[in-house]
Amino acid sequence: MSFPALFVSHGAPTLIIENSPARAFLAGLGQKLGRPQAIVVISAHWEAPLPTVNAVSRNDTIHDFYGFPAPLYQLTYPAPGSAERAATLVRCLNQAGIQAATNERRGLDHGAWVPLKLMYPEADIPVLQLSLLQGQGAAAHYALGQALRPLRAQGFLIIGSGGFTHNLRELDWHQADAAEPVWVSRFCQWIAAALQERRIGDLLDYRKRAPEAGRNHPTEEHFMPFFVALGAGDPQGLPDCLHQSRCFGSLRLDAYGFS
Repeated sequence: MSFPALFVSHGAPTLIIENSPARAFLAGLGQKLGRPQAIVVISAHWEAPLPTVNAVSRNDTIHDFYGFPAPLYQLTYPAPGSAERAATLVRCLNQAGIQAATNERRGLDHGAWVPLKLMYPEADIPVLQLSLLQGQGAAAHYALGQALRPLRAQGFLIIGSGGFTHNLRELDWHQADAAEPVWVSRFCQWIAAALQERRIGDLLDYRKRAPEAGRNHPTEEHFMPFFVALGAGDPQGLPDCLHQSRCFGSLRLDAYGFS
């Protein structure tokens, strides 16, 4: 069974404990997709000079956030890892001409375990986390996704986990349902249209072409998982907008499937 490549927005860590449309979407997504043989997550919260995959027997839960409610720090997601599948992933990248590395200690950061705990709460599916490419942009991450594409035919579910927009300085932290600013709407509408029209070159050059790109993503790490998922999808397939919502005014939590 071949699964789509996914991009999901993981929001703030409190997404997992507070009711919201995005939480409800993620909580039902795993059942809709079915059970994969293994999951590869590319999170905004791990960057490395080379694409690096964790090769562990069981994943530790990394609470890589500060100042949030105490119950969040009690949550765990002890999904099994798989050294064998990690080697398969590295081999897949090498065959595409991409040098890769492994890490035998690292667990899952919140960009990985928060959506997975909602999607597959039993934590019984092998999970591998793959790093972003430190200092690299959209084109390099799109190529990374292209290299991962063959894994989908082997029963791997590939998930890019980041944020459709991510400017924390401009969030309205006091009003979760604050109105969406025009600069957010313009950016998101441009990305959605470029996807539907298969303007891949424009998307890869989004920093110059998309309206308000720098304001929506002052730094790029939360949007790079989107390009990994896009590259891992079928080249001629149309994207499927799986979810749209916002929080705190300017934090868009959209999700896409690329099949």
